[in-house]
Amino acid sequence: MDQIKIGKFIAACRKEQGMTQAALAEKLGISDRAVSKWETGRSMPDSGIMLELCGLLGINVNELLSGERIMTEAYDKRAEENLLTMQREIEEKNRQLLQTEFLIAGPAVIAGFFILGMAAYLDLDNRIRAFMIVFGVVLIVVVSFIAVGIEQIAGYYECQKCHHRHVPTYWQTNLAVHYGRTRFMKCPECGRWSWQKKVLTREAREDETDTQR
Repeated sequence: MDQIKIGKFIAACRKEQGMTQAALAEKLGISDRAVSKWETGRSMPDSGIMLELCGLLGINVNELLSGERIMTEAYDKRAEENLLTMQREIEEKNRQLLQTEFLIAGPAVIAGFFILGMAAYLDLDNRIRAFMIVFGVVLIVVVSFIAVGIEQIAGYYECQKCHHRHVPTYWQTNLAVHYGRTRFMKCPECGRWSWQKKVLTREAREDETDTQR
């Protein structure tokens, strides 16, 4: 999506409605700095306030995401394009989160086990040995909890029975038996247990559907 174009469109629609940035921000319950960031293309409105924002600006969501008014005959095509673009952006964001999980957890866990190894095999003072053991264990545990939190919010888990995709709670994710990013969990849709794989999008693309068939 062209955030610069969208930002200019938001500014133009705001002015058409006779509102200042501060007035629009007050109606949305946010800061005028947030509105300024939208209009300069530095950020996008959160999905949770898009509908309210569109109502205040007198536009629809597809026009907001397109950064321009849409004629009726082109509406369906543009709506589909915007949905596909949003899906790709969500997928890329989730992919980056999972990469961040790997970059954080991998080195930290290795460092934790290395510290434990030194504490076990080096000739050290008992107090130093105890400190290293505690530090190594805490490092591994804390980083593991953080990594699970990142994995839990990045994308969805797919039930292998009914192919429903969902986001489990943090503790459901954390306590599930797993290997890699595949976890044995109960599906909230069909109620059956299966090894659920991590996927990046809410809905399966056509090529994924064909593969499952």
